Amino acid sequence: MSIFTDMNYSNPFVGIYIAGVIFTVVLNQWLEFTDYRHRLVHGTEIPQELKGLITGDELVHTCSYENMKYFLWVPQHLATVGLAVFLLLSGFYPVLFNRVWDWCSNIYITALFFFLFAAVPGFVLSLPFELVREFHIEKKYGFSTVTPVLWIIDQLKSLLLAGILSGILLLAMIAVLEHAAGWWWLLLGTVYIVFSLVVSFLYPSVIAPLFNKFTPVEDGELKSRILTLMERTGFRTEGVYVMDASKRSNHSNAYFTGFGKNKRIVLFDTLVRQLSPEEIVAVLGHELGHYKCHHIVKRMAVMIPLVFMILFAVSRIVSLPGLYQAFGFETPAGLFPHMRFIGLFLLATVFSGYSDIAGCIGNWFSRRDEFEADRYSATLCGSSDPLVGALIKLNSKNLSEITPPKIYCIFNYSHPPLLERIRALGYGGRKNG
Repeated sequence: MSIFTDMNYSNPFVGIYIAGVIFTVVLNQWLEFTDYRHRLVHGTEIPQELKGLITGDELVHTCSYENMKYFLWVPQHLATVGLAVFLLLSGFYPVLFNRVWDWCSNIYITALFFFLFAAVPGFVLSLPFELVREFHIEKKYGFSTVTPVLWIIDQLKSLLLAGILSGILLLAMIAVLEHAAGWWWLLLGTVYIVFSLVVSFLYPSVIAPLFNKFTPVEDGELKSRILTLMERTGFRTEGVYVMDASKRSNHSNAYFTGFGKNKRIVLFDTLVRQLSPEEIVAVLGHELGHYKCHHIVKRMAVMIPLVFMILFAVSRIVSLPGLYQAFGFETPAGLFPHMRFIGLFLLATVFSGYSDIAGCIGNWFSRRDEFEADRYSATLCGSSDPLVGALIKLNSKNLSEITPPKIYCIFNYSHPPLLERIRALGYGGRKNG
């Protein structure tokens, strides 16, 4: 089955999809090229605040690393978008749905196999790019430490875990769509939110240990400083752990995860080696800032109503036969109620090209929260110097750009770039030059 030659371009859903594809390709290719061109011109310039703290050779190394990632991203992005367009407009999805339905005539099995086989082409396409990124680029610049065997094991674990979690959520979604009548959007939103909270609660103690080993921070100066910090802030946590991140990568980070009694703070072992105890405490102060400033709660207060609003709108659109007919699906009266999950899939695909707009808005709020968490850490530590020192070291060790173009940050940065963060903290450079 092919609908390339029979495409009804007057169908609004087809028009919205094609416009979205053009928008996302042009926008992202332009943004990445703008960033690349900026590196060629300004990538090795050392800002006044960082003179004496970084060298020109380090910036040359950073630019080389970012350029290699860019040269890989361009073909991967074009190939990924091209494949998505082909699959949607070639009739692949209607054939897949019809074949599975004719085979089993069970909506639960049909949905499971539909999404399983629908994901295969994208996974196969991404595989060579991931291999080049991991075993060529990341190895070349001293980041990747993963072995081929461990990489394969990780992939198998990830696929199995994703299959289990996605399968549970998908079966719950089908049950809601089949039995909740006109209020399915309300129940589905509730199921999604509860499922997300359960996964977040289980992640620190059940999911994350499947991939990494977590050990409590050892006795000593660092642990003593951390315990003092916890007492001062009244923060209750299940513990502060060091993760063996170095068995896969030399990138460094720290994060806060879980909620309720299952909250924990995780430090990469690479971060513990790269920073002083004072700087690590400042990084923890930043992570605690997100909690003390209620960033997670505020984000949920926005996202939960938004989920219900979107699903309410979706519930009205998925009943339109034109949505299915636009992409080659037939909607016989007896089968149509079982095809609502296809409607959800099509809507997500049709509007995927506009996700950069939502991402841009989300990034703005995220960067604002990062600035606030930075200020909290500086106040907690009595000085911004430890956090500034940590940020500079981490930026250098991770070969991150110092001054990417503003427009690029708006669309791609959930955290402010280094120079903006240290300036916001009042850092003006070494006083003695």
